[in-house]
Amino acid sequence: MNRYLTVSELTGYIKQLVDSDMLLSNVWVAGEISNFKAHTSGHMYFSLKDDNAVIKCVMFRSHNIRLRFRPEEGMRVIIRGYVSVYPQGGNYQLYVEEMQPDGTGALYLAFEQLKKKLEQQGYFDPKRKKPIPLLPCAIGVVTSPTGAVIRDIINILSRRYPNCRIIVCGSAVQGKEAPAELIRGIKLFNRLKNVDVIILARGGGSLEDLWPFNDEELAKAIVESEIPIISAVGHETDFTISDFAADLRAPTPSAAAELVMPEKMAMKEQLGVLHKRLCTTLLNRLNHEKNRLQRLSDSRSLKRPYEPINFKRQYLYMLERNLLDRSRFITENLKSRLKVLAGKLDALSPLTVLSRGYSVTQNKSGDMIRSVKQLKPGEELVITVCDGKF
Repeated sequence: MNRYLTVSELTGYIKQLVDSDMLLSNVWVAGEISNFKAHTSGHMYFSLKDDNAVIKCVMFRSHNIRLRFRPEEGMRVIIRGYVSVYPQGGNYQLYVEEMQPDGTGALYLAFEQLKKKLEQQGYFDPKRKKPIPLLPCAIGVVTSPTGAVIRDIINILSRRYPNCRIIVCGSAVQGKEAPAELIRGIKLFNRLKNVDVIILARGGGSLEDLWPFNDEELAKAIVESEIPIISAVGHETDFTISDFAADLRAPTPSAAAELVMPEKMAMKEQLGVLHKRLCTTLLNRLNHEKNRLQRLSDSRSLKRPYEPINFKRQYLYMLERNLLDRSRFITENLKSRLKVLAGKLDALSPLTVLSRGYSVTQNKSGDMIRSVKQLKPGEELVITVCDGKF
């Protein structure tokens, strides 16, 4: 019998062949992520597939911690790594060392993912944004203490409001240390409570240069700040997570200086105009009330206060006279009508007929006798005349 191989020996031989292949030791592969799983250990396990094939992949925490974005199910990516055999599973897989989105920059994708996440958590809700004070007593600026940005802000604020108080908290605005230092500046101002508004500023640059302002912890610090924050990062076309989280977004640091503090001379001119309008309004109102008082003092009601009362009294007396005359007229008219009716009633009364010699005959039952046919011999009758009955 020929010598046989154990499973471990066969798998080890295949692994040796794969590991010795120079093409498979550093290969770029494009495909779509499926069955993605982020383990609690920090490692990522997933499959990379296209229309005709699939390969298992693993990206250890030591490599994926450098990713600017989070891989998701169905995402198309380009991966660099090496192919090897996993003896315990008996299958080959791709060990990923680098990953980037296929067709979209990693930084831009990370920006969109973080923006969507924070928006769902309410970080960008306009209802929670704090108003910027009209005339702050002190302005805090978190930026690089040596850059051109802080000089522009100081020059503009000094020109617009010469006695404006500016407090600068120096911070890195680029590099890995920048997010932590920016957060420290915001928290320092909130702890000291020595400013009324904070400007978070940086000059223009690439997406990589502005990346510290797309930090999730920085966005959280902005939202939790009790002091209103103006984000002034980059140029007018640049947008960062800080811009969306801040209470106000300025297109440039110079614009932030103009937005946070009104121009002193313009305010003086406006106050002068308002003062003049106030004096004119008060003078016009005073003259109006003076004329009104004069009209009231010249009115007949104040000069002759009893005249309206006497007029009403006279009118009441006239009404009383008319009422009495009317009452007498109605009474006399009713008396005349009563006499006429009494005469008609007297003429029709049976007593008047009886007074002329007529009588009324009734039987014992009280029936009126109108004919001789109603009588019987010996029947008792009751005769009524004008002065009685018999």
